[in-house]
Amino acid sequence: MMDEYFDAAVAEAGYGLAEGGIPIGSVLVHKGKIIGRGHNRRIQQGSAILHGEMDALENAGRLSAAVYADSVLYTTLSPCAMCSGAILLYGIPRVVVGENVTFRGEEDLLRERGVSVEVLQDQRCIEMMRRFIQEYPALWNEDIGV
Repeated sequence: MMDEYFDAAVAEAGYGLAEGGIPIGSVLVHKGKIIGRGHNRRIQQGSAILHGEMDALENAGRLSAAVYADSVLYTTLSPCAMCSGAILLYGIPRVVVGENVTFRGEEDLLRERGVSVEVLQDQRCIEMMRRFIQEYPALWNEDIGV
């Protein structure tokens, strides 16, 4: 099944990798339209917080609670504690995750708080992260706070 929104998140991950960053991408979709897109830019921007999901939310700009409540967040990797906190804070009801094989974030917390979490186990995402983690273990550990 082709999913243009998920494919856009995968494309964002590729942009991050091409920029020398960590290949995690995300898009925020509201009423069938991508309103925010981003990728992990911690390395590129020297940022403490610009994970893919945070970058997509930042690029969407200020939104009302009603918009978040009717949106879906697509991300190539299971959301960490920080990104899951933002999902909960803004009341995003549904998250589509590319994979949780290389990293399993706070999916249980999201589900406990009523968020619908769908994990695709997309091979593109799994392979991209496996390759990155193998080639750059120190950068990956820094990204997840290890």
